[in-house]
Amino acid sequence: MKNFKTKLSLLSLLIASMISCQDEDKIFGSLDAPSNLEINFDIQGVSSETPEGDGSGLVVFTSTADNAISYRYVFSDGTAFNAPSGIYQKRFTRVGVNSYDVTVIANGRGGISSSKTISITVFSNFSDEVAVTRLTGGSSKKWYIAANEPGHLGVGPNNNDPGFNFWPQYYAAAPFEKAGSTDSSCLYDGEFTFSLEGQTLKLDYNNNGSTFFNVAFQGVVNGTAGYDFCYNYDTSGNKTVSLAPSNSFVAQNGVVGQTRGTLLEISDSGFMGYYIGQNTYEIMSITENRMVLRAVAGNDAGLAWYQIFTTTPYSEQVGGGGNEDFTNLIWSDEFDTNGAPDATKWSYDIGRGDNGWGNNEAQYYTDRPENVVVQNGHLVITAKAENFAGASFTSARLKSENKFEFTYGKVEVKAKLPQGSGTWPAIWMLGANYDQPNFTWPACGEIDIMEHRGNQQNVIHGSLHYPGNSGGNPNTNSVTVPNVSNEFKVYSTIWSETSIRFFIDGELFHTFANDGTVPFNHDFFLILNVAMGGSFGGAIGGGFTQSTMEIDYVRVYQ
Repeated sequence: MKNFKTKLSLLSLLIASMISCQDEDKIFGSLDAPSNLEINFDIQGVSSETPEGDGSGLVVFTSTADNAISYRYVFSDGTAFNAPSGIYQKRFTRVGVNSYDVTVIANGRGGISSSKTISITVFSNFSDEVAVTRLTGGSSKKWYIAANEPGHLGVGPNNNDPGFNFWPQYYAAAPFEKAGSTDSSCLYDGEFTFSLEGQTLKLDYNNNGSTFFNVAFQGVVNGTAGYDFCYNYDTSGNKTVSLAPSNSFVAQNGVVGQTRGTLLEISDSGFMGYYIGQNTYEIMSITENRMVLRAVAGNDAGLAWYQIFTTTPYSEQVGGGGNEDFTNLIWSDEFDTNGAPDATKWSYDIGRGDNGWGNNEAQYYTDRPENVVVQNGHLVITAKAENFAGASFTSARLKSENKFEFTYGKVEVKAKLPQGSGTWPAIWMLGANYDQPNFTWPACGEIDIMEHRGNQQNVIHGSLHYPGNSGGNPNTNSVTVPNVSNEFKVYSTIWSETSIRFFIDGELFHTFANDGTVPFNHDFFLILNVAMGGSFGGAIGGGFTQSTMEIDYVRVYQ
């Protein structure tokens, strides 16, 4: 009896196994490997004159195979992408005429696949070496979410309205907003290392195994929170990064300063920080230590997400806003060579401007040595009482526009100021986008490091002009300092993502909280001038003949 039962049990197992296999066949269907794999491609701009394309590097691939349910493309430039439909548009970015191997993997049911490799030759002429250098520092550089900056995560519309499609109109995160909860604080854990391996740009994104997911994509990790949440999701691994020209709505605006116009595409579904189902980002702006990226949401083409990155680690951002300093000298003029100012560093505003440069000023600005000269180790700007081109006074205004522009840093200027009723010397900075639509003054922003009235001797002003606080209503403070026209003083400003602070000889006298609501988070340039009269300078004394502002040095640190 025991032997009969054993045989019956074995027979039952066999029948169950057969039924299981039949069920599996019902689930997967035929387990035949994909066959007849064909790869077709269309290189954009091919002609008899341009057989390898028009330089865009754009190629559209279409793959088909019998029994295939999805496809994956693997390129010899180090990138790989999934293409469920078999159609994939790829932009090759290596400059020049280059050949690439393209392997297509056709996936069938039950994990069975087949593959095929072809070679193509493509011409690309797109290059953004400045972006590569700033991303990598020439070799390797680490970036972090700028948690201490307002708008470090934000969202706005993605449409053809040039007034709204380039900034996070709908939502901008407050500084450290995501730090208060374990649901979201992992956003600040990411360390993004961009590096160069030969001519190939790479990204290693380490987030300590946890990723902040947009709720619409929680299904990627079988999430159930129902809101944006930190899920276990490891991002480690070296990804290949390609740069390409952007054709976004922002790029189509054609407004200088709204975007750099360069796309950053990360291979193997790589991404930056906040998970929105996207691996392509538009570089809106990038400096040595700050980068703004824009990405269209992977599930909603009407939304654009923004993230701001910095080279300052999160641990150093905490408590920021009052202790930042910059110590790496990146630009300076020591005025050591007699004669005209260095033309590689300075240009001039000439004439009387519109309505006396907008302030009813009385001088005519020139570039004559009578008004501006370097001598004895100092830059000397002289305001003179003389009839010249219809004006009763002359002076000079130097600027670093288009020669040196920067975002954030410490500016130090050692100067001795002019004196006399009506003199108005200034050391200041203007937003470099002032000449663009939607950014005319005061929307571009103005930072006055030092202003002085000869009619209020020894009273130094530090001010900011921006929409709502401009003209006669700036955000300002002043301090009385003795002997500013007889002794050299160091006027400095420390400008960061979170604050702008004004100093004289190292003594703080004005602090301003910088955030995403004010225009102090883009490139500015330097201006040095001596005005006469006007809305700030006031009445000019009848006995005035001439007076000078002498500058020992100008130094910028980051």
